[in-house]
Amino acid sequence: MNAPDQTTLPILMREDKEGVATLTLNRPTQFNSLSEELLTELQATLNVIAADKTVRAVVIAGAGKAFCSGHDLKQMRANPSKTYMQKLFKQCGRVMMTIVEMPQPVIARIHGIATAAGCQLVAMCDLAVAAEGAKFAVSGVNLGLFCSTPSVALGRAMGRKEAMEMLLTGDFIDAAEAQRRGLVNRVVPLEQLDAEVKKLTDSICAKSSVALAMGKALFYKQLEMGLDGAYQLAAETMACNMMADDAAEGIDAFMQKRKPEWKGC
Repeated sequence: MNAPDQTTLPILMREDKEGVATLTLNRPTQFNSLSEELLTELQATLNVIAADKTVRAVVIAGAGKAFCSGHDLKQMRANPSKTYMQKLFKQCGRVMMTIVEMPQPVIARIHGIATAAGCQLVAMCDLAVAAEGAKFAVSGVNLGLFCSTPSVALGRAMGRKEAMEMLLTGDFIDAAEAQRRGLVNRVVPLEQLDAEVKKLTDSICAKSSVALAMGKALFYKQLEMGLDGAYQLAAETMACNMMADDAAEGIDAFMQKRKPEWKGC
């Protein structure tokens, strides 16, 4: 049987199963680099999913040998104007912010390399699971281009000096080091990668979507606030969460020693 013609396949594939939407970056011959077109597809799909209450969790994966190699350098060199670059990086930033702002938890499933904006994508996802052979870098500096936009994500996902070391040197770190630095949650053999991701999605899907959505929004917003303001916002969020039907159901189920039946929002 002949291999499928990559030119006829979508550059972003979506598969839904048991409340989990898996989005696969599908430019394997380009190591899933984030072209304008792929960013557009990713943005549109994330927008649709964010409004879909039947989707409880999202997984972002890569086809072929890598997760994501960052921006499409050939496309960038073919469009050398500052106006184009401003539009491109704004577009990418919007995708990254959508991941944070959408109510569903988003999990990165990483194998192969995750470099530059690909590493940024890992850092912006709520959770990340990596295969043992995965490698991570923000290597733009090797090309005379400091990875400024990835630095926003890395500086919030790991210690400042650890992030700066990656940004200044462009050197790769392996999956174990990425886990130690807080860039990924779990590292497993490649053959166990899907099963490990499923453990997380199964756990997430068993929880109240109302509580998860409120908690995710609160978590990221309070990180950018002062301590007093963060506690005030957290207290208000807790109070609002307690007014939700799911909170009453969850507490009643706990006291009655039964499984809760979530109503959702």
